[in-house]
Amino acid sequence: MTQQPNFLFIITDQHRADHLGCYGNSIVNTPNIDSLAASGRRWDRFYVANPICMPNRASIMTGRLCSVHGARHNGIPLSKDHTTFVELLRDAGYKTGLIGKSHLQSFTGLPATNQYEPIAGQHTPSPHLRDAYKNNRHTKDYDLEVAPKWDKPLAARIDGDFYGFEHVEIAADHGDAACGDYLLWAQSQHKDFASLVGPENALPHNRPPAPQAWRTAVPEELYSTSWIADRSAEWLSERANDDEPFFLQMSFPDPHHPFTPPGKYWDMYNPDDISLPASFGAGDSPPIKAMREAFAKNADPRNSQNPFAVNESEARSIIALTYGMITMIDDAIGRVLQQIKQLGLADNTIVVFTTDHGDYMGDHGLMLKLLLHYQGLVRVPFIWHDPMATDNNKLDSSLASSIDISSTILARAGVQPYNGIQGRDLLNSVAPPAVIIEEDSQRSMIGFERPQRIRTMVTENFRMSLREGEDWHELFDLNNDPHELQNRYNDTSMAETRHQLTEIMLRRMIELQDRAPLPAYRA
Repeated sequence: MTQQPNFLFIITDQHRADHLGCYGNSIVNTPNIDSLAASGRRWDRFYVANPICMPNRASIMTGRLCSVHGARHNGIPLSKDHTTFVELLRDAGYKTGLIGKSHLQSFTGLPATNQYEPIAGQHTPSPHLRDAYKNNRHTKDYDLEVAPKWDKPLAARIDGDFYGFEHVEIAADHGDAACGDYLLWAQSQHKDFASLVGPENALPHNRPPAPQAWRTAVPEELYSTSWIADRSAEWLSERANDDEPFFLQMSFPDPHHPFTPPGKYWDMYNPDDISLPASFGAGDSPPIKAMREAFAKNADPRNSQNPFAVNESEARSIIALTYGMITMIDDAIGRVLQQIKQLGLADNTIVVFTTDHGDYMGDHGLMLKLLLHYQGLVRVPFIWHDPMATDNNKLDSSLASSIDISSTILARAGVQPYNGIQGRDLLNSVAPPAVIIEEDSQRSMIGFERPQRIRTMVTENFRMSLREGEDWHELFDLNNDPHELQNRYNDTSMAETRHQLTEIMLRRMIELQDRAPLPAYRA
């Protein structure tokens, strides 16, 4: 076998594809990420398996849909019974590290919305029989990322590796609310670090106000983005003389809300220079109308993880702050790439860039994520920079998914995948006719009377989303309506197209049914 390559896997959080220069954005400054695309391979039709943090990160780790690995929404950790591609790399001799956001387990510590409720007049099963899974991931092994319990580094609280990572330094949560191992370090650097974070300690500014946005007092050098880059550079330095190849996941919690870029990144972009999405103010689906009505009546606090409506000024301000967060990440990536070059590792290190999901960022006048699978939420960047490849500077427009990342990395490392992996090797396979996106919510929110279960299919030309228990669904012609302004699901002229898409969706979902576990006998 030829020499195995090293991997630097960079992942951001809640980052739209079109919020990068290499994806056509003419305002945000991302020269280092753009350089990876310019001398690598960039996918233009790359979609999440699930548009929520924990489920899609679990899908990246396993190469499997969330309906198969079971981490269907935030609050359900990835089971340690499920194999990850990082475990296979470690088994093949790789040194493995994770620095930054993990979110394979819950970090809020808040009680779940969905709980088992006893029914009057019926016998209530014993606790260990109340779930279809007896090992339902409620043990202390799955509380490792819970922020209120983070009294010492994660590495000191585990015996062995963490989902295949032998080295872990974690930053949980987002913006200047980031915590975990990062917060322990920050507190060691500034004895009263708590006096720097949160809106109550924010610095004065004269930018237009916006929900979940404040000028943090945390200096750039103490912000989580800088810590992740610095710790990654240090870990790479320690690997420079190793005989074994390495896989490092450098995972940034930004540009996820709250919108708190520090220092010069706060006012790096002028809201007046920001163009609003073409769909801003458009859309008449029940939840969009409900969110707009709640905004007009001041009935939505807009301070949670739920999507919310914004006015034009708020949208421009939030987008400008998000650009500042992205440029800070790009600068941090540049420092780590320079370190790789100085260590003499650049010729044998593959750099991969992606994110866990997107953000509405003004699409249809909304912010954040959840339940509406517009392109800004489900289409994400994916860049593969292989210095040993001969087909660099290439744009790939084939359909691809987050579940494909693990198969692609394993194939390039020369490691055979495990039974049940659902993704494909993006470099050596034919794209499927469609990608499937799943989402299951655990709570109701404005515009939705009940928790939602949604299945979306994206083909070369269409996006179709079906909802359990609802009387409205979505069908958009992406070729003629790229901003998804006209829902044609009930258009009689689209009946035959809808029939064909439904069959494609069914066949693809059958193809993605679980093929694990392997049988023990023929029986």
